[in-house]
Amino acid sequence: MGSKVEYFNPPGLSKPGGHYSHAVAANNCIFISGQLPITKDGQKLTGSSFKDQTIQALENLRCALEGAGGSIKSLLQVRVYLDDINNWPEFNSIYTVWAGESMPARAVVPTGPLHFGLKIEIEAIAANC
Repeated sequence: MGSKVEYFNPPGLSKPGGHYSHAVAANNCIFISGQLPITKDGQKLTGSSFKDQTIQALENLRCALEGAGGSIKSLLQVRVYLDDINNWPEFNSIYTVWAGESMPARAVVPTGPLHFGLKIEIEAIAANC
């Protein structure tokens, strides 16, 4: 028997820019698509500081998680894509405050230029309990 699959595009996020959902729940997990620093109104924060872009991407991740029934505490794994590895220390400081006591598995991957000239993208998997 197949499991039920649910797709989520919470109202606090901009409409997906392609053929995907912001979050998918299946098999007691929530899969969060890569979240870019784009406001709920669709504004791409291309010219904004790395800090501001990171805060927006993390807010989008939180919104997608909560929209699918999860929370920061239910995170299992987080993958972070940075345009420049030199941004890692600043990202880690911001993320540490955002995640609080939650310490999911994590990968930080330097990629070079990201879509739309943005500096960060974050995807995640969470438990759906």
